[in-house]
Formats: sequence, structure tokens, C-alpha cells
Amino acid sequence: MAGSGRRFAALLVDLVAASLLTAIFTRPDYSDLAAMQNHNLWALVTWAVITVLPVTLFGFTPGMAATGIRVARLDGKAVVGLWRAAVRCLLTFFIIPAAVRNADNRGWHDRLTNTVVVTLR
Repeated sequence: MAGSGRRFAALLVDLVAASLLTAIFTRPDYSDLAAMQNHNLWALVTWAVITVLPVTLFGFTPGMAATGIRVARLDGKAVVGLWRAAVRCLLTFFIIPAAVRNADNRGWHDRLTNTVVVTLR
């Protein structure tokens, strides 16, 4: 099972990547509250896309790949699937379901979707 440090680092990499990708298309203007709200909304959408699609298809986000972890199904099937990836993303957004862990180091989002985050290296 992957530790909390790697998971947090992967989340930070994904959030920074989403913000940087969004900054290419929307100009963050720190003096304009409406522009920053728009930028942050699009950054959140970008984060959801770079979280759900790669986990659905490959089992890891760019941040997870960088930190050497991936999402795996407990039933042994190769692909995580869209609904599991979407539910994990949604619950990660709310932070608490991902932060509260059991003895196996699985958060609520992993227990609900019958997944686990494992180390690759």
C-alpha cells in the first residue's frame, strides 16, 4: 500500500499541473476577483479531467506516475473504470473521505470503490 506522503505529493503535482495548464488558456489576474474565480473554476475542471481520465484508462494520474503509485482494483481486474475513477475524484475533492484511513491505509474513497493505491517502485 502506498503511504500518505506519496499520495499527498501526487495530489500536489496534479493540482500544480492543472493550474499551469489552465493558466495557458485563462490568464490569472490576481487583482481581479472575478477573473481569479474563473481561473480557479477552470483549474478544478482541469484537475478533474487529468484525474478521472488517466485513472480510468491507466490506473494513475500524472502525479501518481511521478511518485510511483497507482490505483488498482481489489477484484484483480486490470482497468479501474470510469465510475470508480469519477467517485474517487469527487470524494478526493472533499478531502475528508480521502484523508480518513483505516488500518490498511485505505481511505473512504478507496473502500467505497473497492480500490487500493499501491506502489510501483
